[in-house]
Order: sequence, then C-alpha cells, then structure tokens
Amino acid sequence: MSIDTSSEHSHPLLQSDWIDAPHHLINIGDLSLELGGKIEHCQISYAVHGDLADQTKPLVIFLCAIGSIHHRLDFLINQSRTLDLNQTRIIAIDALGNGQSSSPSNSTEQAFFRFPRFTIGDMVHSQKKLLDHLGITHVDTIIGASMGGMQALKWAVTYPDFMDHIVALTPMSKTTAWAASMTRAARESLASHIDLDGSFDPDRTWLAWLPIMQMLAMRTPHECDAQFDDVHQISKWYEQRLQWWKSMGFHPLDWIYQSLAYDAHDVSQLAPFNGDLEKALASIQAKCLIGVPSLDLFNPIEQAIYTAGLIPQCDLVKLDTHWGHMAASALDPASTKIISKAIDALTGR
Repeated sequence: MSIDTSSEHSHPLLQSDWIDAPHHLINIGDLSLELGGKIEHCQISYAVHGDLADQTKPLVIFLCAIGSIHHRLDFLINQSRTLDLNQTRIIAIDALGNGQSSSPSNSTEQAFFRFPRFTIGDMVHSQKKLLDHLGITHVDTIIGASMGGMQALKWAVTYPDFMDHIVALTPMSKTTAWAASMTRAARESLASHIDLDGSFDPDRTWLAWLPIMQMLAMRTPHECDAQFDDVHQISKWYEQRLQWWKSMGFHPLDWIYQSLAYDAHDVSQLAPFNGDLEKALASIQAKCLIGVPSLDLFNPIEQAIYTAGLIPQCDLVKLDTHWGHMAASALDPASTKIISKAIDALTGR
C-alpha cells in the first residue's frame, strides 16, 4: 500500500460551500472488473474529516454523484448530530472515473480510450479495497446522493453486514429507461468532440451537455421559470455556468465512462440474486433512509419509492420541493434541514 497525502490529480479551486480536508491517494493494486479486464495500478482518492484514528467516534462514508468529487456531500456536514464533526469521522471517497480516482483522463497505463469499462459495482469494490487497506472492517453509515445513493444501495446488497445504516438520496436501485435516455442524450452531445488522444475544446464540448445535465435533468420547470424571467437571463446563466464548469477541470470522457456505469446499474446483478430485484433488496440488513423530491426529471422518484418498499427496514422521506434532483444539494437548504433530521432519526442520534 502506498499513500500520497498530496494527490497528484488536480483538485479544482475550493468552492465557498466546500469544506477543506486532507486529501489522500492510495494505490490499491490492479482492480479486476465485472465486465472483464482490469484497471492497472488502480488509485483511489479520498478526503478525511476528523481524526481517523479516534475509534471512539462513529465512522461515516460519503460517496460521489456522477461528475462530482469528494466535496459533493459537504452541504450535510455539521447540519445534524450524526454528521457533526465534533462527534463523527467522515471519509469522502472519489468514485472511479471522476478524475481524482483512477479515470480515463489520468491513467498512465490505460489512458483515455484504452481505459476499460467499469460498473457501479466496480466502484463499490474499489471502495471496499480502500477501506481494507485502511484497516476498516465496519462503518456506522454510508451516504450518497444520485449515483452516490446508487452506490450506497449497491454497498448494502453486496456487503450487507459492513454498515449499520444507509442513506440514499434521489437514488435508483435499478436504472430506468428514462434515466438512461437522459444520460445517453448527454453522452452523445460529448462524444464527437473528443479526439483519440483525449484532447477537446471545452468551449464547444460542454455547450449541449450543460442544458441537458445542469438544467433539464437536475431541476424542474417550476424552479427554472422562478429563477429566470426570460431567455436572455438563462442564456447569461449558461455562459457563467460554462466558465464555472470549465474551472472544475472535469474531462468529458470521464463523464461518459461514469454515465455508462450509471446506465448499467442494477443491484440485483449479483449472485445469488441473478436479476431478482425484490430478492436483492430484501437481503439488505442495514437500516435505510431514502429521500426523494416531489419531482425528479433525472432519477424518477417512482423507482426510489418502489425500492424503499422492498427494503425490510427503510424510511422514505418525500421532500416538498421544486428543486428536483438538486434537492439533495446546497441549493435547497430547506430540504437539507429535513434530510438532516431524518438522518439523526435513522441513526438514533
């Protein structure tokens, strides 16, 4: 095991709503993949909040959404007793393909299009190998939003006795045709702009992707029309958003690879369940919390509600919000309060 406390992968400029924490990078060795092949010298990036050595405090794992890094759930920190840094330790793990952990854009041995396809199951296996390296055999809670919530549910099915609690916000246990259609439209908007050597023009590449993924999938018509009075205002917002997204340094091929994993997600594609979703969800031992907004134009809430009904111990929180998929973010402070109270109720804290 090798640990690099100053990650060689570029980190975007710290945002005002992010909480700084020490970053680490571990080489977990070659990672065998569910679709065949392997990621050579796989590296997993993570950030640690609190003293990891203090085993008197519960340990919480944060997981990343698609196209995000280890700051994705910072908005929940210190909003509840469960996630109060005076009482809790947190490891926020970067998912495969996010440009911080091993990805097409940063691999030395398998750069860009030579990088192998991976799944959400592979993300979970890489995270388990990381925690094994750190000597962690059990955690209190695993939390994720969107693709992070999908990973959390995969964790609960794959390693049912590893955690006490699961919090999955705006998730799916199996990707729907609607969600896969959304990611396909976004993927097609990116693919033709990437050269074989991985180079791309960010000003052109992200133009169609931005309205698809940052507005149509993430928000609702009500919230959009409340925020923008006319086409001129939203056009200006897109220009500003393009500059912000460019500053994040995300590579479009990384997003494409993550979106392919997103589309293939199904927690029941694992022996002994063999595609039986009801059986897979019934096997979950952890106490669970699933949170959904009133309307989600990316991950349909019906799938999450169905999922919650099949998990033996699961609380479902319906958020009365117009923020859609972004209800699980810093943009919706009212929902953050409700989610934080529900997390405390789940963990008994």
